[in-house]
Amino acid sequence: MKLLNRKQIENLSKFKDHHLLTTSFYLDTDKSRLSKKEINVSSKNLLRQAKSRLEHMDLNKEQRESLTKDLDKIKKFSSRSLPSYNFSGLAVFSCHHKNFWQELNLPEPPRNRTVFDQNPYLRPLSALIEEYKKICTLVFDRREAKWYKIFAGDITLLETMEEDVPSKVKEGGWEGYESKRIERHIATHLREYFKNIAKKTFRLFKKNSYEWLILGAQEEYSSEFDPLLHPYLKDRLQGWLHLKPNDSPNKVLQNSLELEKQLLKKEEKKLTHHFISELKRDELAVSGLKETLKSLNRGELQTLFVMRNYSSPGRTCPHCQLLFVDEAVCPSCGEKTEPLVDVIDEAIEAAWDKSSQVKQMGSPSELDQYGKIGGLLRYKAR
Repeated sequence: MKLLNRKQIENLSKFKDHHLLTTSFYLDTDKSRLSKKEINVSSKNLLRQAKSRLEHMDLNKEQRESLTKDLDKIKKFSSRSLPSYNFSGLAVFSCHHKNFWQELNLPEPPRNRTVFDQNPYLRPLSALIEEYKKICTLVFDRREAKWYKIFAGDITLLETMEEDVPSKVKEGGWEGYESKRIERHIATHLREYFKNIAKKTFRLFKKNSYEWLILGAQEEYSSEFDPLLHPYLKDRLQGWLHLKPNDSPNKVLQNSLELEKQLLKKEEKKLTHHFISELKRDELAVSGLKETLKSLNRGELQTLFVMRNYSSPGRTCPHCQLLFVDEAVCPSCGEKTEPLVDVIDEAIEAAWDKSSQVKQMGSPSELDQYGKIGGLLRYKAR
């Protein structure tokens, strides 16, 4: 099943057992970056590490048996499905003794991890959904208009409208008088048709709370259609595409996704530029793992930037839950810290807990030059 909306996440969040634990398994399956062999090795390593962790957990017989069955089932599923799997990410949730199993195909690669908890671990899904824009793509010409909903790499036809507006006529008749009258009539007809399209688009936006509007039509229509758009829609218009109503939904989807990708990349570059500018002025920004964790621990971090596949060992205080690179003793309470396989995962979760934004950056990025991790600050401790 594809991850398409927040409702799916809400439904998953309703599953909870006060006695048994649920296994949540996330795997990066992006074949544009990884070979089938690399994905398979990652899956096996992830499951092996989870089994090793399971051996040291304080569990009763039923809990341990259910979690072991979860991992065995995920292993079989991965062996069978991964060779032909064509999505960028995989999420699996399982509680064997409650016959609970849910798999989700993800449009973006997650961070590899396995979590044992009473609830399915859903934070990565929520973060992923928030990264996508809810888009309405309108494709129209003189005869037909089609509205599509596009979200997380999926397309749905919303509504259609048909109105056969004639083409312009050539000069003729009594010194062209008749043809000019017909042309005025056609122009009025076309304007009313475009008005109706604009009104319908506004109603759809109010009803469904779309974030972006993309228009697909011949370039000649832009000067006639643009003035008819409500200011609310003009603020959300992201661009025009060369599309026709009889183009396939897949073509509409691919063209819209390409524009979305370009715009999000531009937005990412703008954020990164702001981050680097703040760093150079020694203002509201930090970079590097140690300084970023310090700011996160103090609650200063407004936005955490991290390269998508960056990982690093670290340490945590079992009492304060603070995160460190290498401190053996917590400077806050004096407790001995415990080792972490990947402090980056914990930093991302801590940022969400503190209501900080998390931006996982794709490669290449200027963030590579600044320790692969950093952040914009709400304030700076003096």
